Amino acid sequence: MTAIPLARPDLSERESTYVNEAIATSWIASTGTFLERFEEEFASVCGTRHALAVANGTVALHLALLALGVGPDDEVIVPSLTYIASVNAVTYVGAHPVFVDVDPVTWCIDPAAVAAAVTSRTKAIMAVHLYGQPADMDSLMSIAREYSLHVVEDAAEAPLATYRDRPTGSLGHVATFSFYGNKILTSGEGGALTSDDDELIARMKLFRGQGMDLSRRYFFPVIGYNYRLTNIAAAFLCAQMDRRSELVARRLAIFARYTEALANVPGIGLQASLPDRTRAPWLYSVLVGEEFGCTRDELAASLAERDIETRPFFIPVHTLPPYASAAMDRVLPVTMRLGSQGINLPTYSQMTDAEVDTVCAAIAATQR
Repeated sequence: MTAIPLARPDLSERESTYVNEAIATSWIASTGTFLERFEEEFASVCGTRHALAVANGTVALHLALLALGVGPDDEVIVPSLTYIASVNAVTYVGAHPVFVDVDPVTWCIDPAAVAAAVTSRTKAIMAVHLYGQPADMDSLMSIAREYSLHVVEDAAEAPLATYRDRPTGSLGHVATFSFYGNKILTSGEGGALTSDDDELIARMKLFRGQGMDLSRRYFFPVIGYNYRLTNIAAAFLCAQMDRRSELVARRLAIFARYTEALANVPGIGLQASLPDRTRAPWLYSVLVGEEFGCTRDELAASLAERDIETRPFFIPVHTLPPYASAAMDRVLPVTMRLGSQGINLPTYSQMTDAEVDTVCAAIAATQR
């Protein structure tokens, strides 16, 4: 095991207690009190009328686009600097991703680039809150209103963040979340959708459960999917929700310690802290510029030699084999720069101050 891993789930006796309760009651599949409780509590935290638990964040994206009616020959505007699931979901429904650049300050999808990319075929905007930073949602929603577009808020990396005093999950027409093992809130695998739209939630419920009519058992009006979450996974999430304040508080302290140590290191660029939004403290992310004296990959190799795990920023999706041929004409300079310079540092709530200091000292020792 790596001495200082990139991420580690924080599990306690509460998770064990809730999971054992689910087992004791025999409610281990896709119905049960923990599922109901989680959906109710998560909707409340996100400030929406509804939350829908699903198997993972990728299927959440798929369900959102399905329910919005995005389909063949439609276009969805997406940032290239994102995890590939944001784009794959677009192709699942037969639509075409239109890649745009990100903002150099927020690292999130650039509203000006979005407005320039709208065509008669555009159906939706995929607003990714990259590395915990909320995108400029007011600008994106204004564009959506002007052109009658849907906005999918991809909040996989940003639960519990806020934008202008509003929680992520409540900022678009529908939002998606991931509870993978390295996330702030985790059930190993898991996801959720949130929305205030009653009809949209009903359609997503229909598709989530194999397409079975919710009021007529074994009647299937549409082709659906088995995208349900188990009650056991929901038990994990209920425990994580109970502990969310302590989990976030410790991560924020880790973020603050990193910032204090790295703010004045030449060549290290920090993710912006903006006055109108609060980031979700997922992974502490920095840029390695020329002034640092070595490349991002050389820094990662040096830290690995010291038994410190890191992760590079996502490879821009428009350069990856499945999408490169369709995106040959896309010129995305900010995306390419961030994709080559960005690195994620170890961040998990059990991380000690001494471990943070070790990472920072190793970064300083690598500088040339």
